[in-house]
Amino acid sequence: MRLGLGCAQLGNLYRERTDDDARAIVDAAWDAGIRYFDTAPHYGIGLSERRLGAALRDRPRAQYTISTKVGRLLEPTGEGGDDLADGFAVPRTHRRVWDFTRDGVRRSIEDSLARLGLDRVDIALLHDPEHHPEEALRQGFPALAELRAEGVVRAIGAGSKDAAVLTRVVAECTPDVVMVAGRFTLLEQPAAERLLPACAAAGVGVLAAGVFNSGLLAEDRPWDGLPYEYGAAPADLLRRATEIAGVCAEHGTTLPAAAIAFPGRDPAITTVVLGADSAEQVRRNAALFDAPPPDSLWPALTGRGLL
Repeated sequence: MRLGLGCAQLGNLYRERTDDDARAIVDAAWDAGIRYFDTAPHYGIGLSERRLGAALRDRPRAQYTISTKVGRLLEPTGEGGDDLADGFAVPRTHRRVWDFTRDGVRRSIEDSLARLGLDRVDIALLHDPEHHPEEALRQGFPALAELRAEGVVRAIGAGSKDAAVLTRVVAECTPDVVMVAGRFTLLEQPAAERLLPACAAAGVGVLAAGVFNSGLLAEDRPWDGLPYEYGAAPADLLRRATEIAGVCAEHGTTLPAAAIAFPGRDPAITTVVLGADSAEQVRRNAALFDAPPPDSLWPALTGRGLL
C-alpha cells in the first residue's frame, strides 16, 4: 500500500493559503516519498490544479502520478463574492455546472490539462456521480473509456462518498480504480459490505480518501468543534471517536495513526490519500504512515464494539 496527497487544501479549503504555502505542502510530500497527487476542478474553482501543476513542473514527469476528476465544468460568472459556501476561500470567478456528457467530460479534461500544464493525466475519475448517476454511468464513463483508449489518461474510474454508486460503477462499467471518501474509515465502514468485495472480485484498485472523516479523526484527542463531513461533528460520533482514541492510547499509539493505518488492512485498498493543511502536517502524516499501530489494537477495538 502507498500514500498519496489529497490536494483540496491547495484550493484554499476552509481558509486562504499562499502560493508558497501550497508549494511547501507539495515539496514536503515529495520529500516524504509521496508520488501520487489527487486534485479536481472543484477544489478552489481550479486553483488546486493550477498550484499542483506549478509545484510539480520541474519534477520528472515519469516519477509521479496525478488524478483529476470530471463532472463539474467551470463557467465564468460576473456574480462576485467568494466561494466559501462550497468550502473554498477563493473569489467566485466561476460557477460549477454539472456535466457528465461526452462533450462535457472531454472539455473538462482539456481544461484540467491546461490548468495543470500537462499533456496527460494518469487517472481520471467521475466526481460524485451520485448527483447524476444515469448520465455519469451511461455517458460520462464511456467518454472516459474513449480517453483511456486514446492515451489521454491511463486509468479511469469514479470518486465518491457514496459506496452504493461506486458499487454500481464496478458492476456496470469497466473501471480501473475507484476512490471511496469517508466510507471506509476507523469510524465507519459501509464500503466493506459490498464495494470492497466487488472491487476485489473485479480486480479494481481502491483509493481510500477522507480517512480522517473530514477532521474528526485527525487529532490525538478529539474535541468539540472538529468537523465531520465538512460540518460540525455530531455528539455521538465525537463520543465514539473519543473512546477509540482512549483505546489507541492504551496501546501506545494515537487516533490519527490508527485512522491512517486502518484502511490498508483490507487487501482491496491500494493507496491511502491524505490531505494536509501544511508542510508540517504532511511530514507528521508520513511519519505516522511509516509507524503503524501494534497489531494488538485492532482486536481490542473490536472487542469493545468500536470497530
